[in-house]
Amino acid sequence: MPPEFEVHHFTYGPLTPLLAYGLSVVGSLLGLHFTAQARATADRGERIWWLVGGSVALGGTAIWVMHFVGMLGFSVSGADLAYEVPLTLFSVLLSIGFVGAGLFLVGFGLPVTVGGPVAGIGVVAMHYTGMAAMNLGAETSYDLTIVALSVVIAVVAATAALFFAVKVKGRLSTLGAALVMGVAVSGMHYTGMFALDVHSLSDGQVEGSDPVQLLVPLTGAVSVVTAILCGFVGGSGGSADRAGSAKDAGREPIPPTDQPFHRDW
Repeated sequence: MPPEFEVHHFTYGPLTPLLAYGLSVVGSLLGLHFTAQARATADRGERIWWLVGGSVALGGTAIWVMHFVGMLGFSVSGADLAYEVPLTLFSVLLSIGFVGAGLFLVGFGLPVTVGGPVAGIGVVAMHYTGMAAMNLGAETSYDLTIVALSVVIAVVAATAALFFAVKVKGRLSTLGAALVMGVAVSGMHYTGMFALDVHSLSDGQVEGSDPVQLLVPLTGAVSVVTAILCGFVGGSGGSADRAGSAKDAGREPIPPTDQPFHRDW
């Protein structure tokens, strides 16, 4: 007997995956820029703030917003879908916190191979916490092989993100890196989604908030923060401009460094 429900990952066609990918690229672009700015400054306080901004851009926009915009396209015919608010909010803290931890580990001089897996674990924790926050009123399970694949993709993607953040220079190279990162983050998300199996539906009432009523304001709020961060990017002028201003004022500009970060913060 065929099931009375079907799982849809692209309910609105290409709209949600394309929008999610675009936002992931924007967040990645900002995160890369902020990390480059952190590398360019010798001021401890300023460097920390650039890294915080990078954590919000990468963890909040490139990863978390991408995930939940993608989730707006997820539906199961014949099933109600709702989200637990506390777990959903906790998932964004996981994403920003772990990605930030990865950035700061690299910032204190540890190699990317240490910070990358830490950030990758955060991406995995965010994804499956976000999935746990989803109430379907149905029995669900995960294909562990596909889950393991999603973990590998997350760790590789996060490590690549930090590698690009500390190595890539130039606008075209940064844009290319952001485009690749968007593919990696989206690939991890949809790989994890395809690991989900939905079984028999229950007749009980599904508790939680409506996906649109919860996710649209949340993703909108993070997007506003992203727009504010874009304003900082536009007003920062870059380290080269600051160096030129320092030279014009008769001060010694901050010397460039080939090292990702200094230990002596």
